[in-house]
Amino acid sequence: MLEISVDKVAHIIVKAREYEAKVGAWDADRDAGDSEEEPESILEDLGVDSTRAELTEFIAGLNDDEQANLVALFWVGRGTYSADEFDEAVAMAQGERINPTEVYLLGTPLLGDYLAEGLKKLGVSEISAEEDLLGGEETEISPET
Repeated sequence: MLEISVDKVAHIIVKAREYEAKVGAWDADRDAGDSEEEPESILEDLGVDSTRAELTEFIAGLNDDEQANLVALFWVGRGTYSADEFDEAVAMAQGERINPTEVYLLGTPLLGDYLAEGLKKLGVSEISAEEDLLGGEETEISPET
């Protein structure tokens, strides 16, 4: 049914949540503290931060079927379609694509949460794949795998 691996979806969830956790860069007039004094500063959204670029490149590198399944999964998680309508959502994603998938998805807040919810509604758990990605094992996930 799902034509994108759970590992790839989990990778996107982790990166999307990482990206969404960022805050605007600190005001230059403010007394600058280091990360020990202000732990939140490590999550600053700086111009040289590559999280969005990595996520954009990863999604763009997926094949058309994987991208359509990712969008359909997002729609199921958001509640636009039910889990029973997943195949219909995939067909709609394939037929109605106007903008690049990465632009569409990254323009939506809570992307990671909607994808996780979509997996949950389909009865698939991303937790073990997400734990592998965040745990001690460094596994390189690429769109081609």
